[in-house]
Amino acid sequence: MTFVLKNGETVVINIFSFIMSYSRFRVYRLSLSKTQDVLFHLMDEIFDIIGGVPETVVTDNMKTVMDEARTEYRQGKVNNRFYQFSKDYGFEVHPCIAGRPNTKAKVESPMRILDELLAYSGELSYDELSMKLAAINNRENKAFHQAYQGIPILDLENEKASLRPLPPQSIRKQYSISTTDVKVNTSSMISYKSNSYSVPPEYIGKYLQLQVYDNQLHLYYNMVPVTVHIITQKKMNYHVNHYEQILSRTLPHDNDKIAMIAKENLMNIGARFSNDRTRTANKEPGISQTE
Repeated sequence: MTFVLKNGETVVINIFSFIMSYSRFRVYRLSLSKTQDVLFHLMDEIFDIIGGVPETVVTDNMKTVMDEARTEYRQGKVNNRFYQFSKDYGFEVHPCIAGRPNTKAKVESPMRILDELLAYSGELSYDELSMKLAAINNRENKAFHQAYQGIPILDLENEKASLRPLPPQSIRKQYSISTTDVKVNTSSMISYKSNSYSVPPEYIGKYLQLQVYDNQLHLYYNMVPVTVHIITQKKMNYHVNHYEQILSRTLPHDNDKIAMIAKENLMNIGARFSNDRTRTANKEPGISQTE
């Protein structure tokens, strides 16, 4: 979906949706990318969350799965890499017939959350949108659903008996994106390849999980999304809202004043690093500011 971030930037947001047939336990994930590597990583992560692998996975006709879409008259063709992934994990691939959303209604119906998220267009940063999706996901899994008379997170326990075991780590490692622990310093930053990236100040002193893919840093706390940064060659990389939160802890001003001070400080910091790099014949600016 097309979403306007609160800094005015328009981005295309992808929401990965996975839902179990019996319990309706679902996992939603936000991504700016639809690459096959991200798909494999998310599926591995979700199989780990549910505690096993389903016998059959019903899929859309997305290009990361299908070379040719399944239609009413053609079986379609699963691409070789996804077919190998399915064999390594031990599930059968059952693509839906293109143009028939009713064949995967269990997924289509919960995706009405798109309307709920779109209501926040123009009001949230990417980080905040990711956290909003996580909260919706948690709410839906714990709620009693009248349509099928169940609570997904409880009914999942009964469904686990039919799952196949996860493949060995030697196989999973080929498809998962590696996770490392990083500690947030007193400046509310983490370090990656000698450059610093901001996080909200409530994580100071804590360890976050770091994943790197699609030229982005993805940071989690107990695997709950915290923030995302584009990887740069800049020494200091701030999200503006993080810097404002840091300042608000030490300066006795209202939000408007804090925002003004933050903007001025970030400009000054950027100029300083830029001058330092100019003196060392490096033309890259020294600070990155994003919403």
